[in-house]
Formats: sequence, C-alpha cells, structure tokens
Amino acid sequence: MRRGARATLLVVWLLALAALGWMVAQRLKISTDLRSFMPAPTTPDQRLLMEQVGEGPGSRLLLLSISGAPDEKLAALSQGLLAALKKDPRYSQVVNGGFDLGALDSSLLPYRFLLSPTLDTQPLDEAYLADQLQQRLDDLSSPAASLLKGLLPRDPTLEVLKLAELWAPAKSPEVREGVWFSPQDEALLLVQTVAAGFDPGAQEQSIDGIRQAFAALPGSAAAKLDLSGPGYFSVVVGAQTRHQADWIGRISTVGFIALLLLAYRSFSSLLLGALPIASAALAGIAALTLAFPDVHGITLAFGFTLLGVAQEYPIRVLSHRRAGEDAVQSVRALWPLLLTAIASACIAYLAFYASGVNGLKQLAVFTIVGLLVAGFSTRYLLPHLLPRRVRDVAGMAWLARARRFVDQLPRPRWIPLLVAVAIVAMLALARGSFWQNNLAALTPLPQDLLQHDARLREALGAPDVRYLLVLQAPTEQGVLALSERLQPQVDALVAKHAADALELPSRYLPSIAVQRERQAKLPDRATLQHALDEALHGLPFRADLFQPFVDDVETARSLPPLTPERYAQTPLGQRLAAMLVERDGHWLGLGTVSGVHDVAALQSLGAGSHGSVRLLDLKAASESLVVDYRTRILQALLAASLLLVLTISFALRSVRRAWHVLAPMTLATFLVLAVERVIGIEISLFHLVALILAGGLGLHYALFFERDTGDPAEQRRTLHATIVCVLSALLVFGMLAWATIPVLRAIGLTVSLGVAFHFCLSILMAPHAAEE
Repeated sequence: MRRGARATLLVVWLLALAALGWMVAQRLKISTDLRSFMPAPTTPDQRLLMEQVGEGPGSRLLLLSISGAPDEKLAALSQGLLAALKKDPRYSQVVNGGFDLGALDSSLLPYRFLLSPTLDTQPLDEAYLADQLQQRLDDLSSPAASLLKGLLPRDPTLEVLKLAELWAPAKSPEVREGVWFSPQDEALLLVQTVAAGFDPGAQEQSIDGIRQAFAALPGSAAAKLDLSGPGYFSVVVGAQTRHQADWIGRISTVGFIALLLLAYRSFSSLLLGALPIASAALAGIAALTLAFPDVHGITLAFGFTLLGVAQEYPIRVLSHRRAGEDAVQSVRALWPLLLTAIASACIAYLAFYASGVNGLKQLAVFTIVGLLVAGFSTRYLLPHLLPRRVRDVAGMAWLARARRFVDQLPRPRWIPLLVAVAIVAMLALARGSFWQNNLAALTPLPQDLLQHDARLREALGAPDVRYLLVLQAPTEQGVLALSERLQPQVDALVAKHAADALELPSRYLPSIAVQRERQAKLPDRATLQHALDEALHGLPFRADLFQPFVDDVETARSLPPLTPERYAQTPLGQRLAAMLVERDGHWLGLGTVSGVHDVAALQSLGAGSHGSVRLLDLKAASESLVVDYRTRILQALLAASLLLVLTISFALRSVRRAWHVLAPMTLATFLVLAVERVIGIEISLFHLVALILAGGLGLHYALFFERDTGDPAEQRRTLHATIVCVLSALLVFGMLAWATIPVLRAIGLTVSLGVAFHFCLSILMAPHAAEE
C-alpha cells in the first residue's frame, strides 16, 4: 500500500476510535453493586442473604468514634455531627445516645400510650399518677431538670423516655455529657446509610459526606474521627485494590513497552501494534453500553485483564515478518491459526455468558467482542500500516541457539503420563479444603481495623452481621404477633447469656391487637382528670399544667392503630421497614442478634414452630451461594471444553494434531491446580477466571508449536513470538502474583504458573520435535 493510502487508513482508523470513544463517554454508566457478580439465589435463605447483604440494617451500619479531645469537646462534636448528618438524605438514622424527641414526631406523640408497655401492667389511676408526679418533682431538682421542663406538661409519666430507652441498644455505652462514650474515652455514634451495603461507590460517597461534615465542625481539627462497619470495609478494600493494581499496572506497562522495543527495535511497530488492542477495548465497552443499561466496574477491570490474550495477535504478526515480504502476505499465511486461536478463546469465554450471572455475562460480551475486533483488525487493517522494511528476527544469533536448545530437549512419549501421575499425586497429598467458599477470605482487612471494629461493636452493642432470627407469617400483623409471643423466650435466652441482645420487630411496633388492648385501658377524660386532680394534692404544680397530657390521652383513645405504613413516615420507621419484608406471598420479620455466645440455644427458638421461626446463618448461606455459583461456572466450562475440542479438531482436520494442541493445555491447567493445592491454596472463583485466561494464552503456544512448516527460519520466528508473548504475560501477571490483595495475587500466581507450564508442555509435546 502506498504511503498516502497508509496515512489515509491510519487517519480513518484513529477517527473511528475517536468516534467510539465519544460514544462510550456519552453512554457509559458505571455500576458498583457487587450483587451483579453474584448468581441468582435459588433458595429462600440465599434470597434473604442477597437482600440483607445489600439492604439489611447490619450492612448499612457505620460505627463512628471521635477521640483526641476532652469529654466536653468530644460531646459537642458528636452533637454537631449528629445534627449535620440528620439533615443529609444519605443517612436514614443517626444516634449518639442523646435523648431525641424527634424520634417520635409531634403528630405521633399521642401514640406513645399504644406503643409503651406501661399500660400492660399499670393503669393511669390516682396512685400511679401521684407516684409519677412525686418522681417528677424530685427530677426537677436534679441535673435533668432542663430536659424535663419542656416535656413535663405533656408527658408527666415520661412515656417518651421509656420508649427511647426501649428503642436504645440493649447494651448501650456509658453516657457522658449527654452522648455515648467508650471505655477508651471516645465519643460514639451509629449511622445507618440509605446506600446499599453492596454498593461500594455509594458507600464511599456516604463516608465522604461524614468526613466533610465532621471537618466543617468548629474545633474538629483538634480531634480524630474513625469509622468502621461493612460499608467502610468495602471502601478500604476497594481503595487498596485500586492502589496496588495502579502501581502494578504502571510498572508492568513500562516493562512491556521496553520488552517490545527490545524485541522489535521499532517504535513505529510498537505504536501501530497497539491499535488492535485499543480497538478491542473501545469496541468491547461500546458493545456493553448497547447491550446493558450500566456496566460494572469489575467488568472493565477484569475485562482488560482477560483481553491480554489479544496482545498476542500483533506480536505474532511482528515476529513472523520476513525481510522483504509484505506484511499482508505474512498475515495471510498466519491467519488460519490466528483465526483458530481467536475462535477457541471466544468459546472459552462463552462459559462466562452461560453462567447466567449478569456481571459475568457482561465480561463475556466485552472480551468476546474485544477479541474478535482485535483479531480481525490485526488481519485486515494492521498489515497495511506496518513499514515495508523490517528486521527478520530469524536471523538473530541468540534465537538460533535457543531454537537448537529447544529442539535438542529429550521428549519421551511418556511425558503426558508422567505429568498426569504427578498431578494426581499432588492433589492426593494436598491438605485442607479444595475449594475456597468464604469470600471474606479473599479481601482480608488489616488486623487493627478488625480489632477496632470488634471493640466498637462491643461498646455500642451493634448487631451481628452474621446471624438473623427469621420470623415467618402470612401477614405483617402475624409477624408482629409472633414476635410478641417469642419475646419472653428471647428475654430468657439473653438472661442466660446465649446472646447479648436480640432485637425483634415488635420492639418498635406492637401488633394492632396489643395496641387496641392498651387503648381500651386508657381512662376517659373525666376519669383521668379526676385521678390527676387527686394526685396533685399537696404538690406544687399548677392545676392546669398537665392539660396537654389529658388531651393526648383523650386523643389516644380514638386513634386508629398505628400500622407499619404509617410508622414508616417516622425516623424509626425505616428501622422497622428493614425488619419487615414481604417475600413470595408471605411476610418475614428479621430479628437482629448481638454478641452470639450459644448458637444452639438460639436455634432452639425455632423448635416446634414448623419453620415459622429459624436462625439464619448468613455465612452458611453465602457459602452455599458460592458453591452454586462455582457449579454453574464449572458446568459452563465443561460445555465450552467439549465445544473447544470439536473446534480444534475441525480446524486442524486431524484428531492427532488436535491432541498435540489440547493435551498440553489440559495438563498444564490441571498442573496449576495441583501445584496451588500442594502449597496450601484453596481454589476460589478468581482462580477459575485466571485458569481460563491462562488456558487462552496456552492454546496459542500449543497451536503455533504444533504448526511444523519444515522451515527452520519459520520455526525460529515461532519461538521468538512465543517467547515475547510468554515474557510479556509473566511480566504483567508475575507482578500481580506479588500483590498483597488476595484477589490480585490469585489471578497473578495462577496465570504466571499457567503460562510457564503451558509454554514448557507445548514445547515438550510438539510433534516436530519428536521427529528430530
């Protein structure tokens, strides 16, 4: 192609990439909800797990501590932060131990008589009122007088305070200066975010909002704010992963560029060889924006990793160039094998799509479209841009020596059998579980963060994120009634220290039946007024001071019972809404547990309930979900493997030739598993993803080593291309293998071992070497 035509093609290609980039920028919406990468739950417990991990109160709870200043200053900062966060719609509940009359708004204050358990044991008669008024008189001479003065006329029996005490955590911290304090002299707060716990992006915004609100408080510079909780942990892990991936990516990119420059001594070839990869990435993202409403960030991160297979396409073209031969002719000779490699890699990645998991389906679309675009642009566009004059790598002296060394290696026919026996032996000797079912083990947190979280949870009595007591009934009211019947048994178990606390839905809202029973016990206006007048004898209160109290009682006598829908309009209603959910035509009540000491005792609550009460272990449910997830992926991989065998056999027109390609890839894959198991690694979902990537790379090695042209120069070019591909893969994934983040380390180690084993076995089992 003439120079002018090449320039035109390059400009058109770059303009097309710019147009794709513009379209992607306009349409791309990034999602961070991790549930996109979880399979659809198939059991009730799994469905409940997915909801609770994302939306449950435990997952949305942030634990805050303020330290580094005197108590008075810390208390002022706590109150200031609480006031600021209550105005922010990103937070559904903020508590710090202070009395908050706003927890039950003014319009609902008359309902306090229906919500408080006082009337269950004590009527509003003269004796009770006299005792309460005498206590209020004593209270007015105490430090609490300023709080009571505004509340006393409307609530002389302090039902509001009784409700506040009832709704406070069962194991509350010490209160100083009107707010919670830890034994370490930290002011404590609990913040419940509106954002789902499974949405690290939204959690990061919520955490930033807390930090900004704290920084805006007067005197905050002299104090220290610390956070903990599931949402905070997800943000910390995400930041650590991004940081390590970024610096590893920068170092490996520089190393990759240096490697290619050393291999081809041509800066223009390097830049032009990057065009198919850039085209693949943009085309893959564009396909995602057309096929899905939003694209998960993990899809892009893993997609670019899996797209590493495509970097081999231009490398093959550059290494197989002959001096004086047009690049189009070189590619034409390579194309049948390249097309087979592309089709095989796409088939392997189809396993992700067949898994049925939305995130993996996105990953499949991204990588398959990317590989196809990279392959076809390498075949039909790149050769027309490459310079005419190139250095034939076959003439390199070191390469000739390397090829002679490779050809002289002994290759007995029993090598596959030996490797297979070694694999079986290593798998048999490996100790521990084969599979890693605990996802938490893949994102370990620094020990100091875990200790800080445990200490704050103990101080605040925050609910356990592992266990839930599930109550099931046909209706909402049925759940509340069941909760009320269960409460005495729960109180007994807490008294026996089976758990520090167990919070049931009826703690926040009694059933309609109980509300009506309490309502029936309220005296009429005349009876109450008479009892109040008698109780006031001898006390220094004005006779009309408690008229608002009498009015509230009269109002409460005719109120319709408070329902969850009406209650949801209050600040505490959101807490109740998280504890009452409708599923599959019935209602569930979710009781949160704090400080579990005797799991068997808690499980006994469901004895004889015929399934209406059960203790849900979210950890066990998550592990069962991971097992289901892995099973679906393995089934999809099995189907893809069978399809791959058929594809390779058809493309090579020979079962024997297909054996020389598939056997090294298969043995190398199982050898990686065996080695990782022997050194104590439990295989996770991320290892499976990495094995597929390593298999895609290894397939290229076997395909090109199997291709015996009888031309020693061409064999040297094949070795050169393969060495460059192997070194580039080891450079990138070898760096990942040294990462401290388990997910990155799992991918890096697995691909690095896979590349090494694939390379060695592809050479040792290549047919042309056996004929030497």
